[in-house]
Amino acid sequence: MMKLSKYEKESIINWNEAESTANIYTFNADLKRRLAEFSRKYPQLCRLERSTPEGSVTYVIEKSRLSVRLIPPYSEERLAAARKYAKQHGFQVLRTEKESA
Repeated sequence: MMKLSKYEKESIINWNEAESTANIYTFNADLKRRLAEFSRKYPQLCRLERSTPEGSVTYVIEKSRLSVRLIPPYSEERLAAARKYAKQHGFQVLRTEKESA
């Protein structure tokens, strides 16, 4: 078995207008866990189709159960409020590499 780079460990959602199901192929550990839990709870809506020794899985899921969520960037006001809340409640403020450079 060949070790794959992070670049090669992709996730692909195959969705077409003609079918009622979508195929999800992924190496992502969190997504694999979430799909496994969902398929155990709702086997009529989601099922494991295949898994590979390299670590990928392919699930078939009803398209009505799948959504794509786009998250806009936070406004400066929301960031300031979050910082204030974190300081008041003892959370550590993390800096990105750009800010700390």
